[in-house]
This record gives sequence, C-alpha cells and structure tokens, in this order.
Amino acid sequence: MATPFLKMHGLGNDFVVLDARAHGLAVGVAAARAIADRRRGIGFDQLLVLERPRAGGDVFMRIFNPDGSEAGGCGNGTRCVARLMMDELRETRVVVETLGGRLVATDAGGGLVTVDMGAPGLEWEEIPLAERMDTRRIDIKIGPIDDPYLWGPAAVSMGNPHAVFFVDDAASIQLDKVGPLVENHPLFPERANVSFAEVIDPGHARLRVWERSAGATLACGTAACATLVAGVRLGKLARAAEIELPGGTLAVAWRESDGHVLMTGPAETSFAGEMGAALDALLTAPS
Repeated sequence: MATPFLKMHGLGNDFVVLDARAHGLAVGVAAARAIADRRRGIGFDQLLVLERPRAGGDVFMRIFNPDGSEAGGCGNGTRCVARLMMDELRETRVVVETLGGRLVATDAGGGLVTVDMGAPGLEWEEIPLAERMDTRRIDIKIGPIDDPYLWGPAAVSMGNPHAVFFVDDAASIQLDKVGPLVENHPLFPERANVSFAEVIDPGHARLRVWERSAGATLACGTAACATLVAGVRLGKLARAAEIELPGGTLAVAWRESDGHVLMTGPAETSFAGEMGAALDALLTAPS
C-alpha cells in the first residue's frame, strides 16, 4: 500500500508531512534525502514525521533536513503540525513534542496559529558555539580581514542554532555566497541557520534567511524568533514586532514574564498525495 503524505507550508516554507503513528514507517537519512529531491522525489525545506507522543503531549514531531540530518526545532513546521492536530482532536490547544522540547500551540483565529517556542538559548554552550564568547556579537567576519563587509552576528538557539546579522539592506546580501560560509563556520559545530535583518523601526524588521541544509527559503519561523530576541538584546527591536520574510509576515513577541518567545502565523495544506514505489520502498519498516 502506498504511503500517504501531506504537502504543507507556512509562508512558503514547505514541508512534507508523514504520519508514522499508524503506519510501519522507517524514516532515515536515505529516505529523507530521496523525498527531498525536488526533481526525483517530492521536495521540501523540512520533512516532518508524526510519531506517538513520548512525554504526555499530543504528538511527537521529528524534523529532517534535506540532507537527512535531524533538527531540534522548526517554527513554521510546528504551526503546520499543530493545525493538523487541532483539526484531528477538535481542540484549540495542542502540545507538540520535539527534540528541542514541548511546544504549546493555540488557535489564534483567522487561520493563524500561535506557538509558544519556549525560552531562547543565549549561552555559548546552548547554541552551541565551539568556544566561549559573548553571544550578542560573536567573532565572525566576512570579507577582507582588514575591511570585512559583515561582522559580529548575534547567536541564538531556538532549538536549533542561529546567526543573525543586522544590516542596512537585507535585499543586497548574496545569500548563496554568504550563507554557506556562515552556516559552515568552525564556530558552529552543528552548523547554523543564517539571517540578515534590516530594521525598519522597533516594531518591524525585514528578514532573509539561509537555512542550514535547505539554503535560501521563503520563511523560517525559528529565524524570525531568533531575530526578535537578538534585536531586543542589542536595543534594535521592541519585545513584540512584525518580522517580514519573502513569503509573508510573522508576529513575534519575547514575553518578559517567563522569557518565552511567541510566534503567530498561518499554516496551510497545499495538497495530499501518495509515495511512488521507489520512495515507498525506502519508508517501509522491515517486518
């Protein structure tokens, strides 16, 4: 029997969603890479696999990058899975478990979902970095050693590592050139998502993102959260702001009461389908 899947997106950040709760699926590196292929597979920015909850939540969400590696967090993906679970359970509040922790999601009305992304990791070992340093401005320079054109990004963990540069013109950044350099910088032993933020005013920033393994994407929820946190720490953004990405805008707030970051945005289903025989063979667990 062919394996069913959903194609979903949050502001164009696209996902393949597999439900392994009731199917004998063995999702690993080879399967993730094959499904990620946008010519021979289906294509995704992340693969989201639904599994039975492990710690009293409503579902456990495994997150695969296109190279088959696993991620601890995915903001836009969490909204999509939360929407599926709300519809399935007929609830307006669900708990999504991830490798990065338990995330509470609520229906915000009008097709929007709010996710409590928890508290950001701000210490060097939480991100992680390869060595101790002030995470508000870490020691990365891009360009000539005596005249770099980018330097001192902030580092934040939102369940995955982020480097955030604040720039005058985000549109001018060559993502495909700079992104891989920072993603694979020795300071990031687990690689990094790389953001370039242009502050319009304290309540509004434009953002472009190079995602670890996926490359340039239309939106990245954890990057929007990391940018808000970094902007607050540097005195550039208010604790609640609109983060504008190529695919649309997310509302992000860093709550003072408990230090949690809240992210609100849409979650949409593009289509449903079934895996072809070649992909299906990679997903069938041995009996």
